Amino acid sequence: MSSTENTEAERRDVYASVTSQIINAIEKGVSNWRMPWHTSGRFASSPINVTSRKPYRGINTVCLWAAAEAKGYDCGEWGTYKQWQERGAQVRKGEKSSTVIFWKFADSAQESEDDGDESSPGGSRLRFARGYAVFNAAQVDGYSPKAEPETPMVEHIGHADAFFLAIDADVRHGGNRAFYSPSADYIQMPPIGAFIENVAYYSTLAHEHTHWTASTERCDRK
Repeated sequence: MSSTENTEAERRDVYASVTSQIINAIEKGVSNWRMPWHTSGRFASSPINVTSRKPYRGINTVCLWAAAEAKGYDCGEWGTYKQWQERGAQVRKGEKSSTVIFWKFADSAQESEDDGDESSPGGSRLRFARGYAVFNAAQVDGYSPKAEPETPMVEHIGHADAFFLAIDADVRHGGNRAFYSPSADYIQMPPIGAFIENVAYYSTLAHEHTHWTASTERCDRK
């Protein structure tokens, strides 16, 4: 088999593995869509690489969301076996890895192993997919995550708070999800401090209230 055929076979294997992960996640289904407000790795919905601290992007985000959902991981920090060793941690015996894809560019010898960077170093469009096996922080021993950096306090907007309070919807705060639950008739929001600015918080809150109005007891809107 030629080197070109080997490359093509490897690429098909990587794509098949990723496709299988996504199909399994779709078939299993999730109760609510999740939005990562910060890419700190604190939550499973905002996966980052443990060494580079860069957020995973593109299809890798979907793959790691699916893996975390399927296996019940709460943390969003991932790394290869070697990267965890470099951090003084050890992947536990018997733990199964998850697959991410990174790209090798034909016009450059540069290849960044599992660092979340998928940008082309020389603008080349000739790329080769390569799969890497990564493990979640929940699968290793001997690792303590760094303390979260302090973030600026996001200020409330008084008249906006008064407006939403007057609507009298059941709004609950906590966690890393924003959604409206039709079955329980409440709105779930991350705390305002999880947002970069107050406008983002109130626009998200308004969005969820729009879903809230669709109830048969209110606007009865499809």
